[in-house]
Amino acid sequence: MPTESVPSDLPGVVVAGTSSGVGKTIATLAVCRALERAGKTPVAAKAGPDFIDPSHHAAALGRPSRTLDPWLSGDRGLRQAYARGADDGDVCVVEGMMGLYDGDVSTAAVASALDLPVILVVDASGGMESVAATGLGFQRYAAHVDHDVDVVGLLASRAHSGRHERGIRNAIAELRYVGRIPPLDGLEIPDRHLGLHAGDEAPVSDDALDAAARQIETERLLDIARPPAFDTTPSLRAADETGVRVAVATDDAFRFMYPSTADRLRDRAVVEQFSPVAGDPVPECDAVYLPGGYPERHAAALAASPTLDELGDLAARDVPIFGECGGMMILGESLATEEGDHEMAGILPVQTRMTDAPAGLDHVGVRATRDTLVAPVGETRRGHEFHYSSAAPASDARYAFEMVRGAGIDGANDGLVEYRTLGTYTHFHPGSGVFDYLLETV
Repeated sequence: MPTESVPSDLPGVVVAGTSSGVGKTIATLAVCRALERAGKTPVAAKAGPDFIDPSHHAAALGRPSRTLDPWLSGDRGLRQAYARGADDGDVCVVEGMMGLYDGDVSTAAVASALDLPVILVVDASGGMESVAATGLGFQRYAAHVDHDVDVVGLLASRAHSGRHERGIRNAIAELRYVGRIPPLDGLEIPDRHLGLHAGDEAPVSDDALDAAARQIETERLLDIARPPAFDTTPSLRAADETGVRVAVATDDAFRFMYPSTADRLRDRAVVEQFSPVAGDPVPECDAVYLPGGYPERHAAALAASPTLDELGDLAARDVPIFGECGGMMILGESLATEEGDHEMAGILPVQTRMTDAPAGLDHVGVRATRDTLVAPVGETRRGHEFHYSSAAPASDARYAFEMVRGAGIDGANDGLVEYRTLGTYTHFHPGSGVFDYLLETV
């Protein structure tokens, strides 16, 4: 495979939190808006496997927000995804996940792998000097973890002006004060199952975001930002084009596709988009990809869609079809929601049912027990699962993977196969090699 080097001179910062719910997404958007006001072209990224937060980045910036997760893609893929951000901007703002040190694949691990400085978001709604003490504690705790974490600055979330802000600023000793996010109407993103509403469903108020951005000390922020530690990294674009035509489902029911996946498919294949919810015909193609999303919100429309019948015909003709999570659900026999049971494509022998709580929530490792579209027998792949549904396969259903980590379909296996159709609960990242293998073997 030919190689190409990509310089990693894109300066960046990691916007991390003390915990979930402190306002990292709003802080990231405000920091990006402040950089735009300063004449920069910021590009956002997201630590961890989340699809929702990057949708808010993309809605606010009009540029893709890439996923940075060493479990999904390895350090090499992590660096490739970060370097690709230079296509779209001149400074990168990486939003963390959960609290800075939480999890075995943590924000701290991502910051360390890229050697990027960390700005800590602290909820200041109930404190002043104690906010500084919290930040200092997070900075010093870095000495007790396996990663080299450089906590440099503090951003006070939900902080008022005047005495409140002065109390925080004056108490900071070893941290640099980067600004505050005021408690304004229009800066809250509503929740639902699978996390926050997506960026195009509940966008943050533009006026409120401008008001928050004015409270960011942009010169200090730019002084903190720096390029990552690595000099060059092989580019994903170095691989040869395949000429394969891939039809990709793209609508609200199939919205969970990593920008890096879109990058990889467009680099190596001809991509044709279609909407099953709208009843679009499947474009002429060599393979079909059905990402995850919200099929349960459009179950009735999907059940009536002629696209599902066409998918069944394509499957019977051995056209490769790969469905992830929501994509797997519509390839099955039925989908049960609060509104009732809805007939799906009937390609895979499985019935799925929506649940009130997450049935799968973890990074995932799978080992292929047979040759599949995305891995040969014996090879492992990595991904993640996050779904509010359970699956009941038929007794004679054929599995593609055994679980190395995670729950999968039945706690031990994932991936159902019929014809050349594969459906998984696992969402895969292109850094794991899944899409390269698919394009080279269809």
